[in-house]
Amino acid sequence: MKKTALLIVTCLVFLYSHAQDKRPYLPKDFLRTVDISDPQVSPDGKWVAYVLTKIDTTEDETTDDIWMVSWDGTANIQLTQTDEDENSPRFSPDNKYISFISSRYTKKNDEEKDQVWVMDRRGGEAQKLTDVTGELETYAWSPDGSKILLTMKDEDFSDTASTEIRKPYVMDRYLFKKDIEGYVDNRRTHLYVFNMDTKELDTLTSGNYDESDAAWSPDGKQVAFASNHSMPDPDRNENTDIWIMDAKPGATAKQLTNWPGTESNPLFSPDGNYIAYMQSTSNNNFTMYGHDILAIVAKNGGDSKLLSQSSDRPVMNARWSKDGQSIYVLMEDDRQQVISKFAVADGKQTRIAEGEKTYWNLELNKANGNWLASMNDPQMPTELYAMENGAARRLTHAQDDFLAPLKPVAVKGFTSTSKDGTKVSGVLYTPADAPAGKKLPLILYIHGGPVAQDDYEFDLYRNIMAAAGYAVATVNYRGSSGRGIDYIKAIAADWGNKEVMDIIGAADYLIGTGIADENHLGIVGWSYGGILTDYTIATDTRFKAASSGAGSALQLSMYGTDEYVVQYEAELGPPWKNKEKWIQLSYPFFNADKIKTPTLYMACQKDFNVPAAGAEQMYQALRSMNIPTELVIYPGQYHGITVPSYLVDRFVRYLDWFGKYLK
Repeated sequence: MKKTALLIVTCLVFLYSHAQDKRPYLPKDFLRTVDISDPQVSPDGKWVAYVLTKIDTTEDETTDDIWMVSWDGTANIQLTQTDEDENSPRFSPDNKYISFISSRYTKKNDEEKDQVWVMDRRGGEAQKLTDVTGELETYAWSPDGSKILLTMKDEDFSDTASTEIRKPYVMDRYLFKKDIEGYVDNRRTHLYVFNMDTKELDTLTSGNYDESDAAWSPDGKQVAFASNHSMPDPDRNENTDIWIMDAKPGATAKQLTNWPGTESNPLFSPDGNYIAYMQSTSNNNFTMYGHDILAIVAKNGGDSKLLSQSSDRPVMNARWSKDGQSIYVLMEDDRQQVISKFAVADGKQTRIAEGEKTYWNLELNKANGNWLASMNDPQMPTELYAMENGAARRLTHAQDDFLAPLKPVAVKGFTSTSKDGTKVSGVLYTPADAPAGKKLPLILYIHGGPVAQDDYEFDLYRNIMAAAGYAVATVNYRGSSGRGIDYIKAIAADWGNKEVMDIIGAADYLIGTGIADENHLGIVGWSYGGILTDYTIATDTRFKAASSGAGSALQLSMYGTDEYVVQYEAELGPPWKNKEKWIQLSYPFFNADKIKTPTLYMACQKDFNVPAAGAEQMYQALRSMNIPTELVIYPGQYHGITVPSYLVDRFVRYLDWFGKYLK
């Protein structure tokens, strides 16, 4: 008995001391993060290939490599390890090869060119398969492995100057700007077939259109894809339809669907007779105020069947069951992202996996009929799981080293009520060791979109802030997804009204429950979250600190300077026809003299999504009125920051700013 008691005491001491070794999350933890993406199951069902992304702190960039884990989870093998990235792993249909996209050793005219590479699974160096001159976007093996379907953008001939001085940009399109892509020229994206035996490349599509989401039929004789052929100018709407054609040069494409909104991501049924796809609920030129519905259509045409319409929830990542009787999807539902299936015969929905977690990347194991998914929850970053009989079995352990030294924060959901009675869902992050009954300074961390949702998922951003001693709340304000179409459409042409009401309602709720200190309120957001930060501090002067990233307030100035002209003209009308509406939606700028909140503004130099002018204007206005403010511009970055050291820098600045004004 004495030995047993001694053993128990020793174990308790060890566990206590181990717990004491844990430290809070810090901004530098960005540099330790790893991410798993694009998992693919081998044809024999025994292996899963995936991309593992790490951070190279020496080069200050992310690196992508291909790994492979066995279905039983006992073996995990790194397949590539070069200075260049490798992504989009795919197994050949005969199970002998793994292909991927990489620009390794393929620089032309000082530009890296992505190509398809292939490696023998039995060992040996990877071999370059293609030598294309256009911009390779995606690829797919034909079912018999004899061909590869390529989606590729036309080669860029716009600048052939022999000097370092670039020729002028010349645009004549309605849509002439796009984030990351930059100024838009007249190049188009088309489909090609690469023959594995002859190594020849045949053209399938051409013309003044773009093709995307290409998929093979099971017999390899046809391909389906999405494209916008609306006349006279496809640039003036977001329409795409589903098309089908024989997989040979000169074949004529047949249009299968004609919804005025978007139809995308076609996928043939196992017997090849039907095509599943996504249809937007919106049939407007601009389709953001809605979500995708799962639909099917016969490959020979006819009326479509909308399988998930009655669920009134967004679906994505559709995959046919092995027997073709059901279609599995990922579905958003009020802070969750669940796995559901819909019966093809009658649209009956069955939930397969749910809970306070988020599922991604659903793939069928065709050998055994089970499923693969990536999943994370508030305490665990993304890992791969085998889904068997509704239960998740973990395959990878990529996050163990990352989590090992870290002290978890407490995470729970909450529901607040806005002043008009609307129920609003949120997620609250607090320090795990926060004293009971002590009010905490509150930071409202507002998501972008606006049509998106904050899930029950691992979020390093909120973890870092909560670990620094704050209560951090996300708010799925009206306009967010996961609550139905009416909830999304509530903010159409009425920005900064109901969303701000919901944000303030969440703050009032957290103050009323004794969690938040009403004298120490902060707010932060990026993109539409940054826009709502501006709207909120122009409405409520209680906020003692704010940070608006990649946002805008003088909406009039965004017309023609960002990429949203289709939205603006469809939702608000041209400024010269609806001046009052544009001025109304610009109220943070025109009421800048009412703002009392010290605000940190951030923007990215090359952002064509929400250009830096949006932050610059508000910074200048607050500086003019002697309100404490600061402006940070991240060099060479687009709408989303990708340089690891900049991600760390942003959070160091957040904590310094909120620490100065909230603590």
